[in-house]
Amino acid sequence: AEGIKPFTTDIFKGFLAVFLLDMGITSGKKLSAFVKKGWFALVFAIVIPIINGSLVAVASSIFTQSEGNRLLFAILAASASYIAVPAAMRIAVPKANPSLYLPMALAITFPFNITLGMPFYLCIIQWCNWV
Repeated sequence: AEGIKPFTTDIFKGFLAVFLLDMGITSGKKLSAFVKKGWFALVFAIVIPIINGSLVAVASSIFTQSEGNRLLFAILAASASYIAVPAAMRIAVPKANPSLYLPMALAITFPFNITLGMPFYLCIIQWCNWV
């Protein structure tokens, strides 16, 4: 019974896990169609988060001097909406091509931000504190 606890006690976490799993599977299936779109989408999915995160990492010093809070602001600015936007796009713009926006958010931007983006934004914040 311990294995199904997320579905019986805190139902939101269970459904969120299933939803994210479905989004990941859908994104993986659409990745080949995404590659056919060319380099622009790939570069866009990496460069725009770097620009947004870097700008907010610097500008957030206006609001707070806490490195942790500034890092969270930068991560939020650099992130795609991994949960809300794919569902909203499916409903609001049914003709939108999920082979473009799903892999950009889930297969490109998310892993980039986890592996390289967060340390990069933290370095910018720490560098700004030294200057």
